[in-house]
Amino acid sequence: MFEGLRFQHWQPARDADGIVVLTLDRAGSSVNALSRAVLDELSEIVERLSFEPPKGVVVRSGKNSGFIVGADIKEFESFEKNGTVQDALENGQRIFLRLGRLPCPTVAAIHGVCMGGGTELALACRFRVASRDASTRIALPEVKLGIFPGWGGSARLPRLIGAPAALELMLTGRNASAENAKSLGLVDVLTSPELLVEAAKELIRHPRSRPLQQRAMAWVTNLWPVRQVLAPIMVKQTATKARKEQYPAPFALIETWRRGGPSLAQRLKLEARAVAKLAATPTAHNLIRVFFLQERLKGLAGGAEHGVKHVHVVGAGVMGGDIAAWCALRGFEVTLQDREMKFVQPALDRAKDMFTKKLKTPERIAPALARLKADVEGNGIADADLTIEAIYENAEAKETLYRNTEPKMKADALLATNTSSIPLNELRKTVDKPARFLGLHYFNPVALMPLVEIVRHDELDPACEKRALAFCKALDKLPVPVAGTPGFLVNRILMPYMLEAARAYSEGVPGPVIDKAAKRFGMPMGPIELIDTVGLDVAASVGAELGPFLGLDIPPSLEELVKGGKRGKKDGEGFYKWQDGRPQKPEVDPTYAAPDDLEDRLILPLLNEAVACLADKVVDDADLLDAGVIFGTGFAPFRGGPIQHIRDTGAPALKARLETLVQKYGTRFTPRPGWDSTALAAPAN
Repeated sequence: MFEGLRFQHWQPARDADGIVVLTLDRAGSSVNALSRAVLDELSEIVERLSFEPPKGVVVRSGKNSGFIVGADIKEFESFEKNGTVQDALENGQRIFLRLGRLPCPTVAAIHGVCMGGGTELALACRFRVASRDASTRIALPEVKLGIFPGWGGSARLPRLIGAPAALELMLTGRNASAENAKSLGLVDVLTSPELLVEAAKELIRHPRSRPLQQRAMAWVTNLWPVRQVLAPIMVKQTATKARKEQYPAPFALIETWRRGGPSLAQRLKLEARAVAKLAATPTAHNLIRVFFLQERLKGLAGGAEHGVKHVHVVGAGVMGGDIAAWCALRGFEVTLQDREMKFVQPALDRAKDMFTKKLKTPERIAPALARLKADVEGNGIADADLTIEAIYENAEAKETLYRNTEPKMKADALLATNTSSIPLNELRKTVDKPARFLGLHYFNPVALMPLVEIVRHDELDPACEKRALAFCKALDKLPVPVAGTPGFLVNRILMPYMLEAARAYSEGVPGPVIDKAAKRFGMPMGPIELIDTVGLDVAASVGAELGPFLGLDIPPSLEELVKGGKRGKKDGEGFYKWQDGRPQKPEVDPTYAAPDDLEDRLILPLLNEAVACLADKVVDDADLLDAGVIFGTGFAPFRGGPIQHIRDTGAPALKARLETLVQKYGTRFTPRPGWDSTALAAPAN
């Protein structure tokens, strides 16, 4: 069948039973991404299979990294620039349609990552087999790029597993484990990685029908009357999480599903048109940009090795304890030190809760717990390859700790501080070997926030910085190198925004009104709620540290609450009262009118400080600044980051609005140096 043919990316092989195994091993790449060249080869193979049908076809990966990571996003971006997105979508749909129509059973054998276009290819097959391995994750995450599945995913998945479950997967873009995918009906058989292909072949020899209940759910929830009833409900639910004008993709997905009839061809046509239209939106452009920013952060370490097996953390508070737990979760041996066991035990208890939530089963939880050990005496320092200081924000206390700790460390071990605001050029003066000393600034909560600031100083060894970058990659965190100036990047940019919100509160603007204005801009959480979440004491402490540097004062509302012992979410009361981890926001008089310039008062100080950070070279370039602020604060991703937002809106217009605020509210809004920089006028990458 394939005699004399050579393929660059696919390896077809026919066994003695007449079953063809198609192995995808994309040339020149560590992962399988579906490029035009990969799809063209698949098209040729499928055409030959249609002429000489085998007993069955198994599609598998030849990569250790997983099945298929999705479409080639760089190529997709070029299609958008050339106006050929719809052509590319329809081409992929045709190929998958022909694969699905082969007159023999087809099975996708999934191990590891299966995302986007990879999941759509699997959906085009008649059956799906997946390995039970923890690395197996199946998703359709296109909504995170401002689009939705366009190679048949939105047309097929609702008819396979039922509309509610299918739309939930596509609207959230969440990853499903192999077990979860099996329970949904997305996967037919689970097996071990080594038996994956054999299980797929067995399904070809002995095909099985899906359970009647699954088939009934898939049929009922896609009937025309049901779609007309469910769609508005889903729109209403989606609107509570995203604004249509900011994130149009979820709403377009629901509408495309609502309009789709029983004909697969008609549903595919609607899908391609809708996705091509979304691809041209500013939201898609910026979310794809954010994707590439994330990939850049992942690649900053290059090929460097971190050389870390054992991590020692000093300070078992919320940050130190959670840093230690995350390191243990990711496979490192960890010792956790504090003055007494009574300070360490709560951290161990939180770690157990995290492991239970993340790892699920006892056989996975137990090894993680064993890797995390209490160490009140600090004996782990001598064996550690990395020691992380995570005590309270006091320079003298930190310097004393370094003097006591460093003599016990191995010669090649790294020493890191989790300080959130103290300049490293000051702290490193106490360190005997400053070349190996740096900042590893995590964000709270550690388990949820992806960013880590790699904080530099003037005597840091670049090789040690590379090791730290590689260590963050091993932790599944996104590192961004920053200068060790006050507040570094994220806190320096965030503090003017938070303090201005507290000042507006002092002036009588209700907290919920302030939060609503920020969320309307696209922030994931309002600044008043954010201060409560971070902790009023922490916000006041960092504000006091950065205030003189930024020329800002602590607003009266924040000072008074801190003096009254109210620290926010962790104590149950701050700007808001908290119950079961949620703020109890007071009702606002419906006749109250928010100030017209409230959004500018909140957002422009943030943008102003971003410009100053770029001018002061806190980061190496504008893209790293945008990445740091998006992944460190949740800054409206659809806007592409502070600098990208300035470019899109126009620096002169925003600078003029700052000058208007100066006239009304004072010099704290004075435009910072850098607003005339060519970097702010540069086109998006």
